[in-house]
Amino acid sequence: MIIIAGKPEFVFDDSTLSELERSIYQKKKSSTFEYRYDSVEVLLFELRVRTQIVESARLLSKSGVRFADFKHSKCNEAFWDRNDKGGFELKKGVAPHDGIKDIFNNGRLYAFECATAVVLVLYKAILESIGPKQFDVLFSDLLLYDWHYSSNLHLKERTHPEDAVAGDLLYFNNPDFDPATPWWRGENVVKLEKDLYYGHGIGIKTAEEFIAKLNSFRKPKSTQSASLSDRFDQLDFSSLWQLTSSNQGRFIIAKVGTITYVNHYQPN
Repeated sequence: MIIIAGKPEFVFDDSTLSELERSIYQKKKSSTFEYRYDSVEVLLFELRVRTQIVESARLLSKSGVRFADFKHSKCNEAFWDRNDKGGFELKKGVAPHDGIKDIFNNGRLYAFECATAVVLVLYKAILESIGPKQFDVLFSDLLLYDWHYSSNLHLKERTHPEDAVAGDLLYFNNPDFDPATPWWRGENVVKLEKDLYYGHGIGIKTAEEFIAKLNSFRKPKSTQSASLSDRFDQLDFSSLWQLTSSNQGRFIIAKVGTITYVNHYQPN
């Protein structure tokens, strides 16, 4: 169930939501979990960012970046300095948004593992949602390394992965992984549409395909299958909204009786 400012009844104009946004909205609306928003603008902002997360995941999958463990990670040294742990630190004088965009534009110069990839997807989605000026202010402390991320990027942990929607971050666990290939102990993924996920090093696959791939890297004679973890993460969209101001005034909200109607604002 979706509750906005204490009220459950909102009607969106057909042009307000994209097909993906509408499917996310409908799944959250039909859930037994209560999703509470201070305003309709916060909900719409979340839907826009989730769409960008999906798009960014698809772009990264096509960018030419390669999979590598920390020991063998690589970056474009014109934008990033590789530290002794295999992480990437933004080079002095490089704008954060330029550093992020270069990875998507020159992916063949980069190699990293799956946790770095999903954090990178979030950064790209936020950049496209709030613009380079605000992005550079909020994420001036960029470090790409495992699950390390900026102090202004907040994640919330949830249970019940069946409630996850497009733009959430999930994990396929492979407890019986072969010690000879420790990087296949699991796979961090971004949920896309329906039963599709993006995981760096494997690509865009269904849950069944991710499990089959991980199972191929188990110990000999193992009988314990890989599986989807019972916990997942999602961006704290409300927190991000509060840090930005560029999304104000994009919608017309009108009340008729007990129902609130939401339309896209098209300036002249």
